Amino acid sequence: MMKIIVMSDSHGDRETVKAVSELPADAYFHCGDSELSKDDTVLKGMHIVKGNCDVDSAFPDTVVTSVVGKTILMVHGHMHDVKRTLLPLYYAALENKADVVLFGHSHLYGAEMKDGILFLNPGSTLLPRGGKQATFAEVEWGDTIRISFKNMAFEEIDRVEMKKV
Repeated sequence: MMKIIVMSDSHGDRETVKAVSELPADAYFHCGDSELSKDDTVLKGMHIVKGNCDVDSAFPDTVVTSVVGKTILMVHGHMHDVKRTLLPLYYAALENKADVVLFGHSHLYGAEMKDGILFLNPGSTLLPRGGKQATFAEVEWGDTIRISFKNMAFEEIDRVEMKKV
């Protein structure tokens, strides 16, 4: 069983990043636009990428890592046209042999499975769009994949369960 915490687009809100990163998980991911510096203590031990609003050039554009045997590809999404299509991310996932693709940028949460690859946007912890609440995601990958989208009071507001293919 793998459990990861995924957040994005916190836009300088250190307290939320700190609170979310204190939840129990195997790994923590921030999909960019933290607007913090790479050496900020709240980001310690967290996988993070550079978003279009980040000014610290020390953040990478892409992270590829492995957690409990699953290859995870993470980008912010602005360089992959995620507001319009997931196709560039799909090709990047194939190139990196990714099981999971994490991205932000649109400030809208959602999850989709395509050809056995999980695509996940946790939404925004500060500036949600589309009339949605501010969110982050908890992903549990076992016999099934469970994705829980939670608000900033840590209440589950939406849940997706998928069978692995």
